[in-house]
Amino acid sequence: MQIPKPTDADRNRFRALVPDEPGVETKPMFGNLGAFVNGNMFMGLFGSDIGVKLDEPDRAKLAKQPGADPFGPAERPMGGYVALPAGWTARKARPWIAKAHAAAAALPAKQPKKTAKK
Repeated sequence: MQIPKPTDADRNRFRALVPDEPGVETKPMFGNLGAFVNGNMFMGLFGSDIGVKLDEPDRAKLAKQPGADPFGPAERPMGGYVALPAGWTARKARPWIAKAHAAAAALPAKQPKKTAKK
């Protein structure tokens, strides 16, 4: 499976859309980026695609939008995520990002994984 690499413009667009809220952090993931709150990922960058993790009703609504696609590798899309339509402006994308953030923020905080002793 080939993992697409985002351009600097893709990374900048992603970072500009990440909510400026307490506890939100952006981390590198396999050459792409993920946005997390309390350790729970709610938004990701895969190549030039930005995906959001939504509950089933919101996921179904977003998936009906023209240009919305499964998010992640074509062979194995990420469950619970939908890629935002590529042509969307920040104004159109932000309400969906806010829904994803709110859902992740309501989850219990994930505990950091313990590293194996060498």
